[in-house]
Amino acid sequence: MLSRVGETLYWMSRYIERAENVARLINVNNMLMMDLPKGVGTGWQPLIDIIGVRKAYEENHTDYSEQKALRYLLVGSDNSSSILNSIISARECARTIRDVVPRDVWEEINSLYYYAKDNQKEGLTKRGRFAYLEKIIETAHQIFGTLDATINHDQGYTFIRFGLMIERADMTSRIIDIRSESLVISEEAKPYENIQWISLLRSLSAYQMYRQEMGVRVQRSDVIEFIMHSDVFPRSILFCLLDLKSLIKPLVNSEELIVLIDEAINKLKSEDVRLLKNGYLHSFVDEIQIKFGDIHNGLAELYFLKQAE
Repeated sequence: MLSRVGETLYWMSRYIERAENVARLINVNNMLMMDLPKGVGTGWQPLIDIIGVRKAYEENHTDYSEQKALRYLLVGSDNSSSILNSIISARECARTIRDVVPRDVWEEINSLYYYAKDNQKEGLTKRGRFAYLEKIIETAHQIFGTLDATINHDQGYTFIRFGLMIERADMTSRIIDIRSESLVISEEAKPYENIQWISLLRSLSAYQMYRQEMGVRVQRSDVIEFIMHSDVFPRSILFCLLDLKSLIKPLVNSEELIVLIDEAINKLKSEDVRLLKNGYLHSFVDEIQIKFGDIHNGLAELYFLKQAE
């Protein structure tokens, strides 16, 4: 397979997963704000922090009002990680390799692009927001499902899955980092602490699986343990890293990359994450995210044409 094709499949997958993740984050944050009393919620700033664009946001915005933050997250032309820009990037990737991607997949990505672009006004309204975001989430699931069922499970599929899992692991780490840091823990909010941890689980579609694995009670230590160390939940950081290792192992010259993935796995397992509080959890997640960057750069240097960033 050409390096250009492998890289394009990798990024196409990452962009689709990113759009789906941001859509879910907005929906869950919207529900959390309705569940909490006025003045208790953390607002929309944590979502800007999760996708790592606070500096860029503050260059053009003076506050984190719902209207401004939502527009930036959904359709902001100056936000490369906005839902619409992620879908545009995924579509452009798919367009350049239409001879490799199954026709059904191309049509679904193309339809998602037109839906997100043509209905963006609905997405910005309170009445139409939920349906707009749910459509994006469902279509992203359909795209990955169609890919799994219709594309050859060869090297190209490996790059698709690798892009999906590294994007997912990165987003999970960002959510656990920012959400735990921005948790409202005042006396006024204490009765609602449980709701905030449930919201974190729902950001990852993890609530039901958490209850099956960890029990009915939702508490901080169990949530962090499940999201970071579960080897059966497909959005946990450990699960994603283990999947990355199994994906890349059959490729030629993958030994160096496997070493990097093993380093990340060992680092993740080395800490009792239940005990990490205050800034210690933030520092630990930062170290894990640096490992993700090393894995991406290692992949790019081994298999892609462009220099790693």
